[in-house]
Amino acid sequence: MNKSSSSDLNYTSISALPEIWPILAKKAGQGIALHDPHCQPEVILSYSDLWLQIQQFAAGLQTLGVEAVHEEALPTRIALFADDSPRWIIADQGIMTAGAADVVRGATADPAELVYILKDSGSVGLVVTDLSLLKRLRSSIEDLPIKFIILLSDEEPDSSEIPTLPVLNFTQLLNHGGDFTLRRPAVYGQQSLATLLYTSGTTGKPKGVMLTHGNLVHQLNTIPDVVQPEIGDNVLSLLPTWHSFGRIGQYFLLSRGCTQVYSSIRYFKRDLKEFKPRYMTSVPRIWESIYEAAQKQLGEQPASRQKIAKFCFSVSEQYVLARRVVQGLTLDGQSPGGMQKAIARLKMLLLTPLHQLADRLVYQKIRAATGGMFKFAISGGGSLAMHLETFYEIVGVDLLVGYGLTETSPVLTARRPNHNLRGSAGKPIPQTEIRIVDLETRRVLSRLEKGLVLARGPQIMKGYFENPEATAKAIDPEGWFNTGDIGWLSRQNDLVLTGRAKDTIVLSNGENIEPQPIEDACVRSPYIDQMILVGQDQKVLGALIVPNFEGLEKWAASQNLKLKLPHSELVNDGEGLDLESAPVQDLFRKELNREVKNRPSYRVDDRIGPFRLILEPFTMENGMLTQTLKIKRPVVMERYRDMINAMY
Repeated sequence: MNKSSSSDLNYTSISALPEIWPILAKKAGQGIALHDPHCQPEVILSYSDLWLQIQQFAAGLQTLGVEAVHEEALPTRIALFADDSPRWIIADQGIMTAGAADVVRGATADPAELVYILKDSGSVGLVVTDLSLLKRLRSSIEDLPIKFIILLSDEEPDSSEIPTLPVLNFTQLLNHGGDFTLRRPAVYGQQSLATLLYTSGTTGKPKGVMLTHGNLVHQLNTIPDVVQPEIGDNVLSLLPTWHSFGRIGQYFLLSRGCTQVYSSIRYFKRDLKEFKPRYMTSVPRIWESIYEAAQKQLGEQPASRQKIAKFCFSVSEQYVLARRVVQGLTLDGQSPGGMQKAIARLKMLLLTPLHQLADRLVYQKIRAATGGMFKFAISGGGSLAMHLETFYEIVGVDLLVGYGLTETSPVLTARRPNHNLRGSAGKPIPQTEIRIVDLETRRVLSRLEKGLVLARGPQIMKGYFENPEATAKAIDPEGWFNTGDIGWLSRQNDLVLTGRAKDTIVLSNGENIEPQPIEDACVRSPYIDQMILVGQDQKVLGALIVPNFEGLEKWAASQNLKLKLPHSELVNDGEGLDLESAPVQDLFRKELNREVKNRPSYRVDDRIGPFRLILEPFTMENGMLTQTLKIKRPVVMERYRDMINAMY
């Protein structure tokens, strides 16, 4: 590998993402770019090899008629429906290098959704993971303007599958690329469309988020303000690349000359130990699973060791909480008084020997399970629960939390190594502005006041594809993007998120759930009058349910049961079953399971876990319904915050 430092990798003068690859081929040379140990055969590609295959893929596309973009003109769109792999990044960057824009989605998505994306994007080419996916789509794409199909596998295409279209496998396309000479090099502008990522809308139909080369290059040039990986650093790739966070994570880490090791949920705990990554980007659910594994392992120790471990964590928690005060890194007091700091400093001093002993006895073994080489781990796609923040701080794994959305490319804010304020989403990255405004009036609020989070900067999307109305709702004339999140800014400009103004629920695995269709399905039950889904940053969805008491009484009568309901004569009587009784709870569990699973577009993440039955309906009088009878989610969430927390 060339003796270059990542500081030699400068992209401030480039205008498009594909321009990084010749720079990397020169600076990182024979250094390993991509390593997939789970592929058969194992894949190891140097930066020079990666750049060669990207060019061959691009040249192959141009032999099939792909026209190169010219500055601000709308480029040809090519759909890329596949999951993460070395060939994904080759296809993705090959499409852009050819001068086209790709339209990305995972291979396991509902075929109806994939067909909708193909139609809406106007894609003229289709790249799919294998023949199996092509067969699932075949009957729906025959009438679309698709001109060619590429398989990322080496399966031999069957000409009888789609006889009217050329179908090539990965190797055949590279051979078409020959000496990788482009017929017409692309001429990019900062506003040239690079990719379309489809995200769910309130109507249930996905919207195409238009990200430009300028959006993506901005991320490469500003994330080094947060972390500075070195050429050759091992990084573990776990997130799907058709998610914005997983994608920019790969782009950034590769742009610094790192070695990307491909992993999966199945292998990542083993891969952590084997490949000892210096960096990893992931969602809260992954950090939660590592925490749970550590707790399970500790729980299997003899009682005496469990007692020691419990004591160690208790002491270390006091230590790190005191350290936060000394460093001014507490959400409830970033400017502690002199006396408060002095007391915390004394506490730290007294607890330091015990914390260091606990590190040798317990925490080193936990770090070893993560490979023991993390410099920094980056979490996004949702906020971390405070018990996870504290756990990782105690055991010495530095987690930096970032925040953003698909529409913002995605990073808006991130915590810094020298200012890691737990519970916050960090400070804005360079060239990014965050503004907090009143939900109703849009009046700009002061520091510490809670309101709607707006963002402005070079990473904000160009708009929603061929949807000017939705674009105008999301981005105002001054360029401020409405994130739909609620939060406040600290005195030191840290963003603290407290909830969502819009309906989307993001689970801890990073999946986005639109609650309205699920709620609509569930209220079809004769026993459910009103319902609201909860579960932001949790493993599974939960629900608050107002029962249909009339329907519930009919059910009880049919079962020869007596219920204690609000209007019942039994409400203050010792007789009868209440809403917490097993028969009633079982009834609602069955109703939820049936209605959710009967939805046409049911996914596993739609499953509802914990739920609570509440007596008070949502009404305009109690402030929980709008004048148009829509549930005010932030109001209900605040009203039942303790109940929701208890559910999880």
